Amino acid sequence: MHSAEDVFGPPRWLRNRHVQSMLASTAWRRGRVLERAAPLLAAQREVLLDCGAGVRLQCFVSGPAEGPGRPVVLLHGWEGSADSLYLLSLAQLLFEQRFEVVRLNLRDHGDTHHLNRELFHSCRLPEVVGAVRALQQHFAGRPLQLVGFSLGGNFMLRVAAQAREAALDLERVIAVSPVLDPAQTLTALERGPPLYELYFVRKWRRSLRRKQAAWPGSYDFRALERLRGLRRMTAEMVRCYSEFPTLEDYLNGYAITGGRLARLEVPSSLLTSLDDPIIPADGLGRLARSPALSITVTRHGGHCGFFERLTAPNWLERRILAELGGERLSARRASPRTQPPAPRWSRSPRRR
Repeated sequence: MHSAEDVFGPPRWLRNRHVQSMLASTAWRRGRVLERAAPLLAAQREVLLDCGAGVRLQCFVSGPAEGPGRPVVLLHGWEGSADSLYLLSLAQLLFEQRFEVVRLNLRDHGDTHHLNRELFHSCRLPEVVGAVRALQQHFAGRPLQLVGFSLGGNFMLRVAAQAREAALDLERVIAVSPVLDPAQTLTALERGPPLYELYFVRKWRRSLRRKQAAWPGSYDFRALERLRGLRRMTAEMVRCYSEFPTLEDYLNGYAITGGRLARLEVPSSLLTSLDDPIIPADGLGRLARSPALSITVTRHGGHCGFFERLTAPNWLERRILAELGGERLSARRASPRTQPPAPRWSRSPRRR
């Protein structure tokens, strides 16, 4: 385990963990991120991946005009999408560096509720493995690099742990603020500021309504939507729409603590912070030790934040770019004269 406190040092006014977490996805950044990402979005093409067992997942591929680049697959967090701001910001930086960038949507995320009848849950690892396998065929002869945020980071580490048996050719995996122990994360959301749990509940209810509209003969979520709190809603989802006998069984099903990463052979980096309000850092001590896994812990950074200023690229994006073999960028790439005004925290952030 390595400390990056000597490298990542946000100014005092930017050290608050909730500010860091909000900055990752707050709507205040939307216009600026979309403006920067215009070339990436102009170059993207939609690809529907055959993931096996009749499952289809959507992704968007943006390749450099100069020709094929090194492929990197980006995966969002829960209730995020391929268009989440933190994903778009990193994707554009990689695109500028001539990577071939894939932004993958999990089932029932983004505008994909119509693609598969069954409901999303976090233990649907085989279809994400299938998506990576399909992308491997698409980029024949070029090993993939995977980057995931929050739940997406959890998925990518689980994919890497199965790389050998799934015959995946992976060069590197980076997981940012990944979910370690889902039971601990659920408790942290319940005990933390109400903003986080309320935000996820609102996003999940919206997703359920879209799923019901896409499959009106299969789902009626009115009873589930009337429940209050993530724990009760998740327990009801597990009871009605999953093969797991209990909520505990389901949460354990996608934990990466214990022996889950013991077979990890793909070079992997886990980046997280001690002040993450959603992912308790004490779960790090219960990860299986693997020579392939490098863990970097910062004192500050919140959840998927790691901002040392308000302009892009932030410390996290520069760190990921360097680990993927791109050009090392200076922390002063953005001119102080272009520094935007401080954001107003009057709206709930768009989170994963």
